[in-house]
Amino acid sequence: MIYLIGGPPKCGKTTLAKKLAQEYRISWISADTLQNIVWAYSPKNDHASLFPHSYSRGESNDEFYSKHSPRQIIKNYIAQGKTSYDAISMIAETYLADKDDFIVEGYQVTPEIADRILKKLGKEYVKAVFLIKSDEQKFIRDIHKSTTPADWIIRKTKNEATFGLIATMIAEYSHYFEKEAKKYGLEIFNMDNGFENQLKAIEMNLRSK
Repeated sequence: MIYLIGGPPKCGKTTLAKKLAQEYRISWISADTLQNIVWAYSPKNDHASLFPHSYSRGESNDEFYSKHSPRQIIKNYIAQGKTSYDAISMIAETYLADKDDFIVEGYQVTPEIADRILKKLGKEYVKAVFLIKSDEQKFIRDIHKSTTPADWIIRKTKNEATFGLIATMIAEYSHYFEKEAKKYGLEIFNMDNGFENQLKAIEMNLRSK
């Protein structure tokens, strides 16, 4: 079985992937790794157009969010995510051909590519879920409690106002994922409240299919 986990940053995708990998005793990969490989084998002159988010991001969230609106950042995320579509599809096809279970997680895993893989490989072999967050104030409160090692939001943010801009971006990006998931008839879970309970609900959902 191939498990696809998508959604905006900081919505619990990696936590879910690790939980499933441990409980199912299967391997997983972050689509960020696939993206880095695509970056390494792409002409440098194409990086700005292929990877608009990474290319323009820099080391400071404060500077980045002062120059780019949440909507523009989402647009760049969406465009950049498409560069990994072929790699995600190839991973799914390769592991399924070898009859191995595998998990791919990342913002690059969108309802669009999940639908493409589902149609090609079959619903009996592929399961996809999407995680979102829409409560901006709760996100801001929770990020200050983050225990994630080297959390990119905490590490790269000094200005308190920037946390609000990041929260707005994630909420609006979540709306995009929600709309796309409904378009393709795929499962979506809001992780704002009862995070651990939601993880259990997702696992039960995946087991029941």
